[in-house]
Amino acid sequence: MPFRYRLQKVLDFRIRKKEEQLLVVQKAQQAVYIAEENIKKNNAEIQSTKDGMKRADPMMFETYDKYLNHLWERAEELEQIRIEAQKQLDIEKEKLVKLEQAVKVLEKHKERHREIYIEEEKAAELKQYSELGVVRYFRQSQEKLEQEENELMAELQKIEGENGY
Repeated sequence: MPFRYRLQKVLDFRIRKKEEQLLVVQKAQQAVYIAEENIKKNNAEIQSTKDGMKRADPMMFETYDKYLNHLWERAEELEQIRIEAQKQLDIEKEKLVKLEQAVKVLEKHKERHREIYIEEEKAAELKQYSELGVVRYFRQSQEKLEQEENELMAELQKIEGENGY
């Protein structure tokens, strides 16, 4: 009889949940990457605006200042978005770690029960072989006794035959 783990459905469910959480973590990681990319683009825009301001007409300085202020405010907003995305990623990673631990616990439990099952199967097999050995020994002893009785009977008949009885 093959090994059947009684909590296999629970283990499968936990593995499925872990895999789903892994996808959530990947999406959260992607959100962090996107936020960091937006920050880099904004910083590049700030730098290009500063460079453009150096070559611009002095009449345009006020416009450049307003645009730079807008870009700096946007940089702060983007940084807040990145921080929130990072916090969410950390939360999702913690959930993933907990789900992985739950899976590992059940896998260890399953392995322990598999080892117990294998030991029980070995013990049952040894018991069966032991019982077969006992039966074989008993049968051989009976056959030996019968053979000895037959030999004694043959000798008795031989002795009786010589004595004329």
